[in-house]
Amino acid sequence: MAMANNMIVALDIGTSKVVCLVGEVTPGGDIEIVGFSSQSSQGLKRGVVVNIESTVGSIQRAVEEAELMAGCKIHSVTVGIAGSHISSLNSHGIVAVRDREVNEYDLERVIDAARAVAIPADQKILHILPQEYLIDNQEGIREPLGMSGVRLEAKVHLVTGSINAVQNIEKCIRRCGLEVDAVVLEQLASSQAVLTDDERDLGVCMVDIGGGTTDIAIYTHGAIRHTAVIPIAGDQVTNDIAMALRTPTINAEQLKIKYACALAQLTRADEVIKVPSVGDRPARDLSRQALAEVVEPRYEELFNLVQAEIRRSGFEDLIAGGIVLTGGTSKMEGAVELAEEIFHMPVRLSKPQGVRGMEDLLGNPIYATAIGLLHYARQSIGAVEQEPLAARRQQPVEERSSFQFPDMFGRMKAWLQGNF
Repeated sequence: MAMANNMIVALDIGTSKVVCLVGEVTPGGDIEIVGFSSQSSQGLKRGVVVNIESTVGSIQRAVEEAELMAGCKIHSVTVGIAGSHISSLNSHGIVAVRDREVNEYDLERVIDAARAVAIPADQKILHILPQEYLIDNQEGIREPLGMSGVRLEAKVHLVTGSINAVQNIEKCIRRCGLEVDAVVLEQLASSQAVLTDDERDLGVCMVDIGGGTTDIAIYTHGAIRHTAVIPIAGDQVTNDIAMALRTPTINAEQLKIKYACALAQLTRADEVIKVPSVGDRPARDLSRQALAEVVEPRYEELFNLVQAEIRRSGFEDLIAGGIVLTGGTSKMEGAVELAEEIFHMPVRLSKPQGVRGMEDLLGNPIYATAIGLLHYARQSIGAVEQEPLAARRQQPVEERSSFQFPDMFGRMKAWLQGNF
C-alpha cells in the first residue's frame, strides 16, 4: 500500500535515537498516529552526521518498522536538524506597496528584502520566520494581506545552517530511497509540540535537552525571537558517570536513567545502588547521593550556559512565561527544581501535545521533536490547500524559489532606460 495524500511522516535523527512517526491528517485537521518506531542512533555526534553508513542503517531500521506498523510505504519525510553549526539573526526588509493595498507579491518582495543579508559562504538559510509586519509605521501587524498603506516593513527571524551538514542529512535519507519534504530546525519543531499560544504571547524560553545538543528557542508576542544550540546534553552526563564511577558507558547510561538525580539534596545517603565495574571485577555498592553529586555539576553548568544565552539574546526581561523544559535529558528527577534555583523564574517540564493515538507511549518529552515535526508537516499541507502564500512563508526557504522574474526584468528595463 502506497502513502495516501493525507499521510505525513516525521523523522527525528537524534544523537541517541532515530524516531520515525507516521501520522494521518483527519478531515478535522487532527493528527492520528498510525506508525511509530524508535531505534538507537549510530553515526551522529552532537547532532551532526559523522558516519553516513551507520546513520543510514539507523534510519532504514526506523523507517521499515514504522512502515510495517502503518501498513503503508513511506516515500518522503520531514526531518529535523540540530548542531552547533546552526546560527540565527533578526533582520528586516522594507518595500513600497505597489497598489496602495498589500497583496501577495508585496509580501514576497518584503520577505526577499529581509533575507538579503550577508551570511558565510558555507551557510544556507533554513528558515525565514516572520515576526511582525509594519504598514506606514503601524506596528504589531500579524497578517498584512489586503491592508491599505504605502510602505510595508517585515521583521523576520533568519535561521542558517551549514550547507554540508544539511547535505549529509539529505544524503543519508536519499540513500534509504526517500525524499526530503523539509529540513526543519529541531527546536522550532519541539516548540510546536510543547508550547501553548499563551506562553508564546507572554514570552517563554523553551529548552530541549537531548542526547547530543541542547536547543533553545525564545518567543515573545507570539513570534520567535532567538534560537541557539548548546553542544552539551545527556551524553556528557553519561560520560561523567562513566568516568567518575569507573563503569562502562552502557552501564553509566542505565544508571543515569534509573537512579540519577540532578539535585543531590533530594537524595538520601542510605539509598544504595549497584555499580557494575569494568572487566570481570565484581559490582560495587554506592549511595545514590554520590551519583547525584556527579550529575548535579553538569546540569548546573548546562543551565548556566542557557542562562548566559538568554542574557546575550537581550530577551531575559521579556519571558514572563518562564522556562519550558523538554527532551529526554530534561526528565531527570530534580532537573526542574535545580533549574528554578538557577533561573529564578517558573520552570515546567512539558510533554508533547496535539496528536491522537499512542498517548501513553508518545506523551513523553523524548518525542517532543518528532511530534513537533508532524505538526510542522501538517501545517505545510494544510496551508498549501488553503493559503498558498502562508505555506510558502512557513516552509523552509529552499522549497520556494526566491528568483522573481518580474522583479528581475523590471530592474533590467530600468537599468537599460537609465543607461541608454
